[in-house]
Amino acid sequence: MVISSGVFLSRACYLRLQPPSLAMRRSFCGATACSVPMNGTNKRKSEKEKVIVISGPTGAGKSRLAMELAKRLNGEIISADSVQVYRGLDIGSAKPSDRDRKEVPHHLIDILHPSEEYSVGQFCNDARQATKDILSRGRVPIVTGGTGLYLRWFIYGKPDVPKPSQEVTAAVHDMLVNFETEHDWEAAVEMVVNAGDPKACSLPRNDWYRLRRSLEILKSTGLPPSSFRIPYDSFREKLNLPDADDFLEDGLSADISIQNIETDLDYDFLCFFLSSPRVALYRSIDFRCEDMLSGPNGVLSEARWLLDIGLLPNTNPATRAIGYRQAMEYLLYCSRYGGESSPRDFHVFLNRFQTASRNFAKRQMTWFRCEPIYHWLNASKPLDMILQCIYDAYENETETLEIPESLRMSKDVLDSREASELKLYRSRNRQFVTREDCASVLEWIRSEGCKSEVPCMESAVV
Repeated sequence: MVISSGVFLSRACYLRLQPPSLAMRRSFCGATACSVPMNGTNKRKSEKEKVIVISGPTGAGKSRLAMELAKRLNGEIISADSVQVYRGLDIGSAKPSDRDRKEVPHHLIDILHPSEEYSVGQFCNDARQATKDILSRGRVPIVTGGTGLYLRWFIYGKPDVPKPSQEVTAAVHDMLVNFETEHDWEAAVEMVVNAGDPKACSLPRNDWYRLRRSLEILKSTGLPPSSFRIPYDSFREKLNLPDADDFLEDGLSADISIQNIETDLDYDFLCFFLSSPRVALYRSIDFRCEDMLSGPNGVLSEARWLLDIGLLPNTNPATRAIGYRQAMEYLLYCSRYGGESSPRDFHVFLNRFQTASRNFAKRQMTWFRCEPIYHWLNASKPLDMILQCIYDAYENETETLEIPESLRMSKDVLDSREASELKLYRSRNRQFVTREDCASVLEWIRSEGCKSEVPCMESAVV
């Protein structure tokens, strides 16, 4: 299996060989395409069932790719998107259309109300069960989405952390309920840090679910969550990989040559990361944000509905989602002025939405640079070529898989020119260019967008 450009991993992965040293990995990172037969043979040793995983940054086109691939392979799609699980959040999460969902079965979409919590552990259980069900029907599971932690646990497994008793759950609720009611996040975090989890201070603000979970683990075991090893860490240790946040001194991601390393993954995972050259990706994301604001039923309309049902921005997973948080904050801001908004205010909101989306894409690429099991593919290449490549990989019965040079996507910025272009990058809108272009949106805000009965709260607008 190809790990990245010129780097190969055996899918069978059963022979116990020592991984190369870091010094050897440095020299291997510059390798070009080659095919490395494993153990002198190209015959597949693994009889594990195959599962395809397609990820990529927001706006890369992974949903379309998964859809077309499912048609070719008689597959079903499992969404690995932390926002698509919520009903009513359609535009901002880029959910597949009703037509697409009728044509190809989709799983883990529209399964929760936006007020509900959904954890990575719950996703792992649900996605694994959906995988079993799909395979039992003789079809191909295609897992697609950009939520890195969802996919990591799905592939490698969950940490073996004890489930809290009802007594512990009730006690933790009593300890945190007043803090949450009074929106006193800092005091709640301080309490959990003092209880024994120093990493609680790095949690996203108002992520009360994870804060409660940390306290539950502390009270159940006397240990913080970080004390429990996760299967992914064990996998990396077998490969002698650096920590996920570490990179080589030259700034390149830690690509390595992995041959015949033993793994105990439950399936024969074929993992692909779809991305584009950085500047083109960022431009596409900016245009995509504009598209989500166009028309009467865009992100602003969905954000107003979240306010209507009593939610406030940045208070739970749904309202922390990129696009929804910014839109809810913008509508609350407009409410303070009787539903009035200037074109400048709208463009400030749009810029925040675009910037948050681009930054999220950058974080996604950083995350997956450290994932050795993914093949990086260039989304700017013709879709048919990419489809054929993945189709061939699925049908391939040998232990090596070569990604054509023309389809490979570098994990890193290639040269000083590209780096300079990224530093100088600025949004350039396609639809909302002049003051007049946002007139219809401002009229909607005046007549419909600020009719929510939820009172404006100064603390809700960041």
